[in-house]
Amino acid sequence: MKKILIVFGTRPEAIKMSPLVKEFQANLNKFDLRVCITSQHREMLDQVLELFKITPDYDLDIMKSNQDLYDLSSNILIKMKSVLDDFEPDYVIVHGDTTTSFIAALSAFYQKIKVFHIEAGLRTQDLYSPWPEEGNRKLTTALAGHHFAPTIISKNNLISENVINENISVTGNTVIDALNIVLKKIKNDKLFEKNLINSIKNLGFQYVHSKFILVTGHRRENFGQGFLNICEALIKIAKSNNNIKILYPVHLNPNVRGPVNKILTGVENIVLIDPVKYEEFVYLMSKCYFILTDSGGIQEEAPYLGKPLLLMRTSTERPEVVTSGNVKLVGSNKEDIIKGVQVLIDDQGEYNMMCKPSFHYGDGNSSKRILKKIEDLK
Repeated sequence: MKKILIVFGTRPEAIKMSPLVKEFQANLNKFDLRVCITSQHREMLDQVLELFKITPDYDLDIMKSNQDLYDLSSNILIKMKSVLDDFEPDYVIVHGDTTTSFIAALSAFYQKIKVFHIEAGLRTQDLYSPWPEEGNRKLTTALAGHHFAPTIISKNNLISENVINENISVTGNTVIDALNIVLKKIKNDKLFEKNLINSIKNLGFQYVHSKFILVTGHRRENFGQGFLNICEALIKIAKSNNNIKILYPVHLNPNVRGPVNKILTGVENIVLIDPVKYEEFVYLMSKCYFILTDSGGIQEEAPYLGKPLLLMRTSTERPEVVTSGNVKLVGSNKEDIIKGVQVLIDDQGEYNMMCKPSFHYGDGNSSKRILKKIEDLK
């Protein structure tokens, strides 16, 4: 029986890895599974674990207020050693581009344990954008034994870096698995939907059924001037479009909350709330007019839902959705953000073109494909 250790630590990782955990849990006759969390995002991570009813076997609990990448990396590396010594897994599975993923892969490498990389092969080709994620994903690629790429473009990126074709599987992205799980629950459980609406209202947003723009932001490269630009742009947009609400669930990182709360609190038409649970965010995405974000994963979810997305970054590792027209890059320049938003508000033709659903990242069965491949690997 293969011994599998799945490691994740941030909320986006938890969302994307939870369907895979559940798939392994449904096949415990074939696998000895353990789940390790680093708790790189403490509060937001726990919400996802509760939603998917996952109880970790190991919790490294490394979260400290405003810690830097040196602290984060060293703490994960030291604590991962005891987990690997205790469980002695055959395979360690990591996801994407976080510090947790890279350092967990590094710790497995130090013990000559094979690493499987989920969401492998995403590239912007700019080492510092997004930072440090582009570096993390490239370093994890160097350590991984098998690469589960979401798309053909991702696979080709890996091949261009001399990864052997036989060591790559194109599976789609597990985020679509998670999205479908929640969408089905909302559709089939009216009490669940009602509770979602009430919970969102209790957080301070009373306009779920109105026209609203959904905003998120958390990228390190936008810390400082980037977030000042974003906030100033949102003020201008709100003043110019008093018939549209702007909803901004504000990330817990103090580098985000500080400027956002200071500049945007009390601005008419802008509603700031605490981060919402994943199921609440899925509901908000499904109801919003369009999305303004610097996120990675939302670029996959929004097109699946047929929601236009303006990306507050200068590059993206998900070129499929830019080519299809679902996503447009506006960067973090104030005037570019304002212009991009205003076009979607004023130009119905442009809006309609970006509304067409696209399914580049899968059909909701990526976790099944990954498990089957791991089962077949020698």
